[in-house]
Amino acid sequence: MSFDGLFTKAMTEEIASLLEGGRINKVHQPYKNEVILVVRAGGKNHKLLLSAHPSYSRVQMTEESYENPKEAPMFCMLLRKHLEGYTIENIYQYELDRMIIFEVKGRNELGDVSQKQLIIEIMGRHSNIVLVDKERNMILDSIKHVSHAVNSYRAILPGQEYKAPPAQEKNDPFKATEDDIRKNIDFNSGKLDRQLVAHFSGVSPLVAKEAVYRAGLANSTTLPTAFLKIIQEISEQKYAATIKQDGNKEVFYMLSLEHLSGNQRTFSSLSEMLDRYYFGKAERDRVKQKSQDVERFITNEIEKNSKKIGKLERTLKDTERGEQYQLFGELLTANLYQMKKGMKEIEVVNYYDEEQSMVTIPLDPLKNPSDNAQKYFSRYQKSKNAVGVVQEQIEKTKLELAYFEALHQQLQSASPRDIEEIREELQEEGYIRQKKKKGMKKPANAKPQLETYYATDGDLIFVGKNNKQNDYLTNKFARRDEIWLHTKDIPGSHVVIRNESPSEKTIKEAAVLAAFFSKAKQSSSVPVDFTQVRHVKKPNGSKPGFVIYDQQQTVYITPDADTVIRLKEAVKE
Repeated sequence: MSFDGLFTKAMTEEIASLLEGGRINKVHQPYKNEVILVVRAGGKNHKLLLSAHPSYSRVQMTEESYENPKEAPMFCMLLRKHLEGYTIENIYQYELDRMIIFEVKGRNELGDVSQKQLIIEIMGRHSNIVLVDKERNMILDSIKHVSHAVNSYRAILPGQEYKAPPAQEKNDPFKATEDDIRKNIDFNSGKLDRQLVAHFSGVSPLVAKEAVYRAGLANSTTLPTAFLKIIQEISEQKYAATIKQDGNKEVFYMLSLEHLSGNQRTFSSLSEMLDRYYFGKAERDRVKQKSQDVERFITNEIEKNSKKIGKLERTLKDTERGEQYQLFGELLTANLYQMKKGMKEIEVVNYYDEEQSMVTIPLDPLKNPSDNAQKYFSRYQKSKNAVGVVQEQIEKTKLELAYFEALHQQLQSASPRDIEEIREELQEEGYIRQKKKKGMKKPANAKPQLETYYATDGDLIFVGKNNKQNDYLTNKFARRDEIWLHTKDIPGSHVVIRNESPSEKTIKEAAVLAAFFSKAKQSSSVPVDFTQVRHVKKPNGSKPGFVIYDQQQTVYITPDADTVIRLKEAVKE
């Protein structure tokens, strides 16, 4: 748990230093559990993200862009009514809990002075955002409603009195002495990190493990010293916003974690660190929820076509016996005089064999000799005709499989808008039924929106995130002499550099984007082809997004999220 009580303290200080005294200009709710406040403070606009997401709950300043729904949710409308135009007077943490309280002051619709509290409870799947009338301590509304049937201790419902979560009755680490630690920790029972978590507020297993590690040989002398040194660093705001690799996952914190041995990156602020840490993670989760039906359909199609190819290849193998059927038919025709109806098999000389070996041929006892011979000739003819048909079916099914595998890859890096375009494509191709949508229709001539990046030297780079975008980018938007990139023989995005003669560095940066938005995202040394757009062709009748190309060169690239973020950040600047 990285976002513990101590981290909440540090984040509260960072936000307060930027936003206290600021004015809330706008409120947005781009997603079900997340709110964005645009606050004017210190002569500039700041974006504050409040998230009650069950997996990614947090509070931070953000530079990320969020797409707002056409119609604002009811909770967003209520926040706009009670918060827009209000001044943030105070931002503080509730005790050492994962709770941040924003106290705001302004005038209501009657012109009377009004004070509100916006309380963010960062508690995993129980996270919430609650708007409270400060004078009456009454809940005006919350992003999640919780009844007494769900939580017997307190209800989070409009009109209810706001009640903080139950106190954990732990010691305040900022007031603790070495003697306090010795009194609370049983050094003979082991599991010292768990004991620290159990007895001190705001301390997560992550910090407790760090204290035990820094203590070396942890005992009643070394552990209190190491633990209090960490607390002192936090008290004096000696923060080092870092993301460190822990095996296959990343861990963030506001201190350098010595007990983790992986690579470490340091950031200028906690919020910048969280933007990097959550880059793509939360959106992937939102996309997954929005695309469940599409992903299920695509996965089923991949399984269905994979099984079909296996079945067709077995059929093709069976057709290889055609020559044997022909041989049996000819040998039976030459030996009709030896056969009688009712025989189950016959052994004859294979006169095609130089050694004149004997061959045993199975017979149908219900057929006469001539019909038995004809049966094998019919099988031979059937298998001969089937070879071409089966081979054609295999190629067709392989193309179908490649198409759905490409769509599956596109889902992995899709935004909510991209999902709608993938769904539209499946409808247009006749795979799924078109649902009637309420509200405004999408214009028939609407152009797909491309992802835009800036190379280090200033060249624009465009990326298609799905087949609609890929077709538009390559076949309509790109100019003939510009440089086009795609992962070699790997499903992925089309990428175009808006330059006829880009530098080698720009080509490599564009190749990073091509590799990152491909099936090989987690691989290293990924081959990426590049060529002029004039050498890229879309065959007649081919599936959306499919092209062939020539006169290409190849570079080998390891996908890098940091490079992708940097190239995207350059667009904002």
